[in-house]
Amino acid sequence: MTILLTGGAGFIGSHLAERLITQGHKLILVDEVNDFYSPQIKRRNLAAIKSRGDCEFVEADICDGPRLTEVFERHCPEMIIHLAARAGVRPSLEQPLLYAKVNVQGTLHLLELARKFAVQRFVFASSSSIYGTTSQAPFTEDEANPNPISPYGVTKLAGEKLCYCYARLYSLPTICLRFFTVYGPRQRPDLAIHKFARLIHTGREIPMFGDGSSLRDYTYVDDIVDGTVAALSLKTEFEVLNLGNSHPISLSQMIRLLGERLGKRAKIKVQEFQPGDMPFTHANLNKAKRLLGYAPAVPFEEGLSRFVTWFQNTVA
Repeated sequence: MTILLTGGAGFIGSHLAERLITQGHKLILVDEVNDFYSPQIKRRNLAAIKSRGDCEFVEADICDGPRLTEVFERHCPEMIIHLAARAGVRPSLEQPLLYAKVNVQGTLHLLELARKFAVQRFVFASSSSIYGTTSQAPFTEDEANPNPISPYGVTKLAGEKLCYCYARLYSLPTICLRFFTVYGPRQRPDLAIHKFARLIHTGREIPMFGDGSSLRDYTYVDDIVDGTVAALSLKTEFEVLNLGNSHPISLSQMIRLLGERLGKRAKIKVQEFQPGDMPFTHANLNKAKRLLGYAPAVPFEEGLSRFVTWFQNTVA
C-alpha cells in the first residue's frame, strides 16, 4: 500500500515508519520538524528510518493546504495515518489557539484531501486526554459525554468528531485510536519518564506534582505500533478504540522503578498538582482486543528497562 504518515519523524511516528517499511509498504512521511523540542532529535529519527529502507520525506506543515495538496497529487496515498499534532497537556494551557489551529484545522485539511483523493482508510491518533475527571475507570470508548479538562484533550475530541463527520457524509472509512501515555526508546524529552531520567542521571531534583498517587496507563511504543498496524486492516465505516496497557502505575512507583534501573536514588521535590492533569488514566481494552486482536505484550517493568538501556546508550 501507499501510506501517508504525518508526524513520521516523531517518537511514535518513527517507530511506526520503521515497521511499515519492513512490511514493504510505500511510505510518504510528512513532518514539520518544528522546535517544540530539538529538531535534531527528529533528524536522527529520520536517519534511523531511512536506514531501514526507502521512503519519501516531505517537510511540511499540515495546516498548509496548498503544500499538502501537492503531496497528494504527486503520491495519491491509499491510506493515511495521521499522528502529527501539537502534543502535551500543559503546553496547551499556554497556547490554546495554536493547539486548536494545528490539531483541528490540520486534521480537517487532511480529511478534506482524503475525501477528494478517495483515500481508502484514515487512521487518526487520538488520546486518552479526551477523557475527563468524570470518566469512570477503566475508560471505555462508548462513554456518552467525555469532558476533557485541557485544551489538548478538547482538540483531540474535536478531531474525532470531524473523523465521524467525514465517515458518515462521505463514506471515508475512519478509525480513531486513543493512545494512553506512550513511552519507550526515542520518547520525547518533555515527557515524564525521559525528563525524570535526565534529572536522576544528573543528580537534580524531580518535580513531583501532587502526592505521587496519580496513575498513568503507560503503554510501550511497540504495543502502540502493533495496534496501529492492525487498524489498517479493520473493515469499518467508523470506529474509536483505546490502545493502552490497562495496568496503571502510580507516579511514585514509576519514579522508584526508574531510579532503580538507573542505579541512582531520585531526589524529589513535591509541588502542587497541575491544572489540566488527570488524576488517573486506565484503558478498557475489550473492544481493541475484539476488533484488532490487540494484546499489549510489554509489561511496564520490562518496557522501562528497555527505555533505560536506550537512554544510557544514546542520551546519557
